[in-house]
Amino acid sequence: MKILILGAGRVGSSLASTLSKQQYEVSVVDLNKDKLQRLQEDFDLATEVGHGSYPSTMKKAGADEETILLAVTNSDECNITSCQIAKSKFNVKKTICRLSNASYLDSLDAFGKNNIDIAISPENEVTEHLVDLIKHPGAEQIESFANGSIKVVSVKAKKDGMLVNRELKSIKSDMPDTNTFVPAIYRKGKPLIPDGKTIIKENDEIYFLAAESDIDSVVQEMRLQDSSSSRMMIVGGGKIGFALAKTLEEDYKIKIIDPSDDRCEVISNQLNRTIVLKGEGSDEELLKSENIENIDIFCALTNDDETNIMSSFLAKKLGAKKTIIIVNNYTYINILPKNFVDIALSPQRLTVSMVLQHLAKGDVPQEVMLKMQSGAEAIEGIIHKNKFTKNFFDRPISEIPLPDNCVIAAVIRQDKIFMHSKKLLLKPDDKVIVFILGKTDKEQIENLFLKD
Repeated sequence: MKILILGAGRVGSSLASTLSKQQYEVSVVDLNKDKLQRLQEDFDLATEVGHGSYPSTMKKAGADEETILLAVTNSDECNITSCQIAKSKFNVKKTICRLSNASYLDSLDAFGKNNIDIAISPENEVTEHLVDLIKHPGAEQIESFANGSIKVVSVKAKKDGMLVNRELKSIKSDMPDTNTFVPAIYRKGKPLIPDGKTIIKENDEIYFLAAESDIDSVVQEMRLQDSSSSRMMIVGGGKIGFALAKTLEEDYKIKIIDPSDDRCEVISNQLNRTIVLKGEGSDEELLKSENIENIDIFCALTNDDETNIMSSFLAKKLGAKKTIIIVNNYTYINILPKNFVDIALSPQRLTVSMVLQHLAKGDVPQEVMLKMQSGAEAIEGIIHKNKFTKNFFDRPISEIPLPDNCVIAAVIRQDKIFMHSKKLLLKPDDKVIVFILGKTDKEQIENLFLKD
């Protein structure tokens, strides 16, 4: 499959590195020759120096009927124009367009029918994830599947958790009315597929599936819940910081800090209960004067990774109870000290996930990259009757041949959710959630979701 990526910024580079490792034929266009040269040195892909929306550049980059265009530059207008030209002049197979401005997202038809096949908004996705993490303290990662009816949640086991140092199957006696399943545990960074006799240990990273209403009770099994939160401080009044404050200001006491006079004026006019302060998140005197020691959740959401990291370090040192930051450079994720940064959210990972689900072979409503470096994923797909699946129906799902490090974690059948069970039989058009613990033969999994 041919993939043409317009833009070699953080988003485009992440997509290029991920997709080039998955047997896609990748080309990247950007005006910055140095960025393209670094990509070409590190990965098996082609590059073209030029403006992404120029027809001449697209032609040189090989745009044609077999191409999927990913327009992910920092300019909404460039991305929109690129999709229009790619469809009208080169008749590309599919266009995926990154859009930051909400008014554009609500007016896709204005750019021509079918010119933009898929619109993605990393900023909206980040905001939604932040809201989930704030509403469910203790969870470190929350992903939605089956139209939100089921969540995949990551939690770090602590010694005060009820299940720690006990067998996993004990969760059934602790919570007999809760429908949950643990498909994977990461212990000292290494993945394992647990069974009922697996002993949960302190610092295990546990992934479980549950309905949103059950998340907090399952987290409680792994660690004592953080105390309820009411006071928030947000550093960065950009799109994400503003959207988060707008979403939560009725339920939380929020202060938002931004260094720009103009931006402070704009967001203060659009927020009702949030206090807007001009300043820097790394200004110790400002944080002290705003009683940082009473802040329950400190969110550093600027576009600058170093600002986010250093302001969260300072906030924790001064007494903030919990820190959440966004980190654009994914390499920082695994080296940040947990005693200063409680949760680091990667817009890159979320954007890659949004794109992957639209590239998959077969009927795949959702695909989420859980860990970019290891290749851990969760895929939601619909199993149709085809040459690969015809002999599996009315047999236990545990008998479906899957690559190593893979497990079917749940089945959704006519809006009913069934967690993994050796007795659960597969039916045509079942929607399944497959958990992948590391790099594997994804084609074998995607073959399950092909229509005959």
